Amino acid sequence: MPNSRSRKPTVILAEPDTGLRDALRYALEIEGFHVVSCDTGELLLEQPLPRNGACLVLDHRLPGLSGIAALEILRSRRMELPAIIVAGAPDADLRARALMADARVVEKPLLSGLLTGAIRELI
Repeated sequence: MPNSRSRKPTVILAEPDTGLRDALRYALEIEGFHVVSCDTGELLLEQPLPRNGACLVLDHRLPGLSGIAALEILRSRRMELPAIIVAGAPDADLRARALMADARVVEKPLLSGLLTGAIRELI
């Protein structure tokens, strides 16, 4: 029998700020998600990622490889998980790149269940 973790939808969270990453993990787990997290785009690319039942949530300003650059690499590897790029004041270039990578942009601050609503809609 599968354990309860395997039945939960997974969020792969890439967020460089430890406090925010922990808070998001906690909030998402309360909402019923299994959360796998990392703090850089490079670490994200090293993760064994599921092919379905999950959503990528990537901070745009990851150190080193940005969230959108990491997503573009994943897309070139045929990773088709739904994706959300989290950004403060996203510019037109980021929005265009996200559109090309089939990702949704969610703007900070993350208020009133905006992120969890977007994740549920995409999964």
